[in-house]
Amino acid sequence: MLVSLLGGLTLSLAAEAIGKIEAVLQAGRAFHARPDKETATVLFSAFENYWNKFMSMRRAPRVFLWGSRGIVFSLIMAGSASVADVLDTTVQTEQSTNQANRQSQQTVDTLVEQTEDLLAEYRRVVRETESLRVYNEQLQRVVDNQEVEIDSIGRQLDQLESTNRGVVPMLIEMIDMLDQIVENDVPFQLEQRRDVVLNLQDTIYRADVTTSEKYRRVMEAYQREIDFGRNAFAYDGKLPGTDRTVTFLVVGRTLLLYQTLDGENVGWWNPLNGQWEELDREYVTPVTNAIRMANNQEAFNLVKLPVPAAGAAQ
Repeated sequence: MLVSLLGGLTLSLAAEAIGKIEAVLQAGRAFHARPDKETATVLFSAFENYWNKFMSMRRAPRVFLWGSRGIVFSLIMAGSASVADVLDTTVQTEQSTNQANRQSQQTVDTLVEQTEDLLAEYRRVVRETESLRVYNEQLQRVVDNQEVEIDSIGRQLDQLESTNRGVVPMLIEMIDMLDQIVENDVPFQLEQRRDVVLNLQDTIYRADVTTSEKYRRVMEAYQREIDFGRNAFAYDGKLPGTDRTVTFLVVGRTLLLYQTLDGENVGWWNPLNGQWEELDREYVTPVTNAIRMANNQEAFNLVKLPVPAAGAAQ
């Protein structure tokens, strides 16, 4: 009777334990077929149910306990192998992912550097473009101004041509008049003044001298003649008709005197007869003083000099 009860109890426990074990085996097969988080959760839940049942059966016959332990141990070993495979696969996947991430980061870093270089180049091009725009605007203003100047110069050249046609004959007439002034004037520095007239007569027909330059030279010669009439000056030269070197004293166009280099004799050009004549010795000292005044060697003062009568120039 006792054996029968023990046998019935053992069979009942065995049947219930076997059900738990079958649930663990089924979850293990599912985990082997698809090792993921969901199947792993089901497996560990089935194992936990079995383990709770196993702990409640600690008073069961040892044969049954050891048998169930062997079954569970086999299942755990099989599951451990699968878990190790999954872990290896996971580690390899993680390593591959990390390697891919490093390569991606290197690619990103390279792209960032290239982007920064392109941005710097873009900013440089923008600055150069702005500088060129400002320069082109300034250059365009210069070109516009030059075009206005060209138009103005063109109009001036047109007017200058007509001006030249009127100015050149006038300059020729002024040179002829200057020649008459020199020949009919008091004969001081006669050769130099004649050379000026000859030079002007030659220049007026030169093509390499502009009309404005010809006009300037004629005006300069006239200004020199005007200055002669305002000033008193002395110079050395040959007395006309002789070989003697004397000091001439020019007092405007009013008086032309001379003194020998030894200071003993003085004379003048007489406008009444157009001749050179010696003066009395009473004029030696006054002429000497006047020459010193003209050379800025003595302060200006009144001196007694011969003056031609009114109307002598006629």
